[in-house]
Amino acid sequence: MIRAFADPRLELARETVGFVRALRDPRLPPRVLQLVDGQGRRYFAKQHDNRQRYGQEVQAYRTWAQHLHRHVPELAGCRDNTRTLLLTAIPGTGVDAVAPGSPEEELAHFEAGRILGVLHQATLIPRSGAIGPVLAQRLARWMTRAEQAGLISCAERGLLSAHEEVLGNTLMDSAVCHLDYQPRNWRIGESFGLYDLEHMRRDARIRDFARLEFRRWQAAPRLRHAFYSGYGRHPNDTEQRLLESFGAIEAVTALVRGDEQKDLALSAHGRTVLARLS
Repeated sequence: MIRAFADPRLELARETVGFVRALRDPRLPPRVLQLVDGQGRRYFAKQHDNRQRYGQEVQAYRTWAQHLHRHVPELAGCRDNTRTLLLTAIPGTGVDAVAPGSPEEELAHFEAGRILGVLHQATLIPRSGAIGPVLAQRLARWMTRAEQAGLISCAERGLLSAHEEVLGNTLMDSAVCHLDYQPRNWRIGESFGLYDLEHMRRDARIRDFARLEFRRWQAAPRLRHAFYSGYGRHPNDTEQRLLESFGAIEAVTALVRGDEQKDLALSAHGRTVLARLS
């Protein structure tokens, strides 16, 4: 157990805003602390294990967050040598805590679509040929890992290879993407709020819908409709087929990560998505 005075997250916060105390929140991952200062202002202090993810998140707050003004936290401070960030807290309720089937849940998806549309439109490069081969190579690497671990059959390898070919040979819009866009990272209150920018980078625009498509919307199509209504348009037939190929990445990464982390739920999710693609 790290003693409080030695915690680099607390050190960063105290150097940046002065006195703070930690607020216990068992829902937060161990690397994140919720803090409050002497004026009652709340913050989150986060420490990364991975230097690349730390760098990506700092860059996201310093550059692309400008397109999401008032909808993402402010970067109050960071320290490179300990890979720590101090972020302002966004008021509101976590969307994962909203009652399933409620009007509030539907509104959250509408707002999520609207705000993601702002980010994508501001950073769009139409029909680029650069991003598809990169994603095909990424899928190929995950397929190799899954095969080496004995997680996929020859038939499943063939199915995934067909999606690899689609990705490698398709022109697709690119945009700055969040890439973990799902309710656990959303807040709803006076306005929509978005957390966790550590995965944010330029990628295929359609890929930003994949986690919602394969983790949320199968059981609640009305939420899909609400989201795309906020976004401004639904995917066309070509984009919907491309989304299925992003499902191949979703499936195989879930299988590998689930196996490595002994996470049965994640492994089961990978199997479910893979079965849908068959």
